Amino acid sequence: MSTQVQDPILHLQEQLAPARAQLVAHEVYHTLHTLEDLQVFMQHHVFAVWDFMSLLKALQRDLTCTTVPWVPQGNPATRRLINEIVLEEETDVDQQGQPASHFEMYLRSMEECGADTAPMHRLLGALGVGETMERALEIADAPESVRRFVLATFDIINSGETHAIAAAFTFGREDVIPDMFRHLVHDLRERFPSQLDTFTYYLDRHIQLDEEVHTPLAQQMVRELCGTDAKRWQECEEVAAKCMKARLELWDGIRSALSHPVSK
Repeated sequence: MSTQVQDPILHLQEQLAPARAQLVAHEVYHTLHTLEDLQVFMQHHVFAVWDFMSLLKALQRDLTCTTVPWVPQGNPATRRLINEIVLEEETDVDQQGQPASHFEMYLRSMEECGADTAPMHRLLGALGVGETMERALEIADAPESVRRFVLATFDIINSGETHAIAAAFTFGREDVIPDMFRHLVHDLRERFPSQLDTFTYYLDRHIQLDEEVHTPLAQQMVRELCGTDAKRWQECEEVAAKCMKARLELWDGIRSALSHPVSK
């Protein structure tokens, strides 16, 4: 009698389900009562928007040829998957149909609602002159929960394990973001109608792209990288769990920065 082997993606999702449920139901979504609350949220969250791009570019570096002279590298199907995601994350279109990265859209939405973008610009400036990530976060005066989150992301990137980076990207970000953002965009539309056009556009765009396009592509990328290697699949599960824990701690940090009680 044959035993049916469970799909490794489904198994991984089942193992991550409790942490995922915590993220989707986190009370931080119900604490953004005022524009000042939203500013605090964005001043923390922008760092996660930024380091997501570093995860993505690490995958492009590892899975495609980004040096000269060009030589074909890796699996053509996987190259296509990652380049499709890069196209839309790094050069999507804004409400006016103009090219912009999602990070740039986020900075614009921060400016529109009066959130402080100076810490992020200090981080970028420090990295631009060669400071270490730890020192750049100090120069930016990033909150402690933000520092831990970003350093956890770069620990994965610096591991050099492409399947682990892919797991962080897929299950720590793309797979869970649509459900997290749905809570946020629904509440923001009710509380700030027509006041946050760029931000709600950014959220809507992520929900659509991540759910309909990027998550299936990213899952296929993990399949290609792990194949039938049980050790790699186990490592993917461990990395994804660490990413979700880091996100919960980031959300907890934002919640602690907001002084008022939850109102549901």
